[in-house]
Amino acid sequence: MNMIPIHRLPKLLGRLVAIGATALAVVAAGTVQAQTQRLGFSGGPDGGTFQFFSNGIAVLLSRNLPGIEVSNMASAGSVENLRRVNSKDADFGITYSGDLFLGINGKLTNDTNRYRNVQVVAYMFGAPAHLIVLDGAGITEVAQLAGKKVAVGPAGSGAAASAQRYFESLSLWDKISPQFIGYSQGASALGDKQIDALWVFAGFPNASVIQAASSNKVRLLQVYEAGLKGTLAKDHPYYAKVTIPKGTYPGVDYDVVTIQDSALWTVGRHVSEDLMYKAASQVYSDEGLKFMHSVAKAAQAMTVDSALLGVVTPVHKGAQKFWVEKGKTLTDAQK
Repeated sequence: MNMIPIHRLPKLLGRLVAIGATALAVVAAGTVQAQTQRLGFSGGPDGGTFQFFSNGIAVLLSRNLPGIEVSNMASAGSVENLRRVNSKDADFGITYSGDLFLGINGKLTNDTNRYRNVQVVAYMFGAPAHLIVLDGAGITEVAQLAGKKVAVGPAGSGAAASAQRYFESLSLWDKISPQFIGYSQGASALGDKQIDALWVFAGFPNASVIQAASSNKVRLLQVYEAGLKGTLAKDHPYYAKVTIPKGTYPGVDYDVVTIQDSALWTVGRHVSEDLMYKAASQVYSDEGLKFMHSVAKAAQAMTVDSALLGVVTPVHKGAQKFWVEKGKTLTDAQK
């Protein structure tokens, strides 16, 4: 048996200590990495209001919640977000109250699935319908769109779903030619006269509507008044009357009375109560709301007071805890 000379022991021990320290550092780094919880926030199409909100919340939570990393996911919009969150392909989403209500009850268009894994965190902003035509096209009323090409948003989006509900309530859906394209593309197509009208279902002012109105003289049709002639109020009572004030868009010097759905921050039932409570606490802190208000003008509607506006489906347990602490009273439908 070979013995190690005494004079070499200090050097050998030093090496062993160094190796041990390196191993511990590697293990520690791996532990930190393993402890990072990665979540997905499904937003909306590029240029749409949803994308600004989802990206803003993703940045806020990743910055302020230790061990949490939230990535922003592009999406066709509300209905796709509903499906993604329900299947756990995303953890958070933005979904219209109407889509969520219909989805939970198995009443989405051509879809009888019940999306019961999706719950509400809070109201974010009202999403009014914009129906834009070129001012010189001779179209002044919604009924005149029969036989016309109307851009309604990407297939699977909340905009397209809302357009179908609206035009069906007026018996016009089978008479128009819906074009399933995004807002920015639709604004360009309107200016190039490739389409006759553009339906945008988003908070105002909307960037794509500004794009259309800045490049062309446009007219916004009176959606609410036309809707009274159909069955919208009876079939879809979650739509509310709202006014887009004159001057909101270039050249539109009159109030536009339209319908609105509520865009909701939604979350999967699988997200823990503790994490959801912390997430709501961050976003609805004074600092969090200030940040969100800087992200999008429509975020001015995000307040503690308006948190449960338009919510007619269950709120996540973690969010419930937060809102009750803030003095909110939940309805039976929200529990």
